[in-house]
Amino acid sequence: MVSLESSGLVSQADGRSFDIDAADLIAGLGRGLAVIEAFDDAHGRMTVAQVAQRTGIPRTAARRYLLSLCHFGYAATDGKQFWLSPRVLRLGQSYLDGARLPRLVQPFIQSLSMNSGETVNVSVLDGHEVVYVARSNSPRVVSIGFHAGARVPAHVVSPGLVILSTLKDEPLRSWVAEHEFAGFTASTIVIAQNFTEQVQRARRQNHWISVGQLDAGLTGVATALRDRFGECKGALGMTLQSTAWPEEQIVRRLVPMLLETAQVLRSLI
Repeated sequence: MVSLESSGLVSQADGRSFDIDAADLIAGLGRGLAVIEAFDDAHGRMTVAQVAQRTGIPRTAARRYLLSLCHFGYAATDGKQFWLSPRVLRLGQSYLDGARLPRLVQPFIQSLSMNSGETVNVSVLDGHEVVYVARSNSPRVVSIGFHAGARVPAHVVSPGLVILSTLKDEPLRSWVAEHEFAGFTASTIVIAQNFTEQVQRARRQNHWISVGQLDAGLTGVATALRDRFGECKGALGMTLQSTAWPEEQIVRRLVPMLLETAQVLRSLI
């Protein structure tokens, strides 16, 4: 269920929300956003009752939010079911257009892509998901990886581990305790203790290679992106065909490239 409390309203760079005075809070805005976030690949079209169930909002209120979204062009309906309209993409595009990080990194990830022959991406942590915010143009005819705006559970991709590796122990424990370790392949780490150990290894290595965690045929490699003060602002990574890149070649050829680019960006972010 996508409740108001867990809807991931983000106001800090690392994906955490923060408390404000009750007098400053517009709860209706949060409920409206929760209604939008209730739609996903498994719930593309829903009735009022289904939206109410997924959000925890009363049916009468859910109906008003849905009709209001239709009025403003963010949703559509056939009288029974509701679905989001393409206008919702404006909300995400506003971040991509206005945020400094995607614009700043683009020429650097493009250069790294040309030198490595692979598609390069930059991502950030939003609650318990990694969101990809920038991607290089592919040097290949057929490319793999995630487009800007894609969201993936943080425990199955290398950017998630390297970003989490920058957290102190207590925030990391809290994150792990609240996370749902869903399995996607036979290799997916679904035991919290094992995942924590991997994050700690990523912290020591300053990079992480994730093999077959989300897709059995894909390997990811990433390192944390820090600013000049040492604060993590995201992750710089690549998604690779596992058959084309044995782990030892990734360590020898790609990891140094990622670390070098991350170091250059550190003075600019």
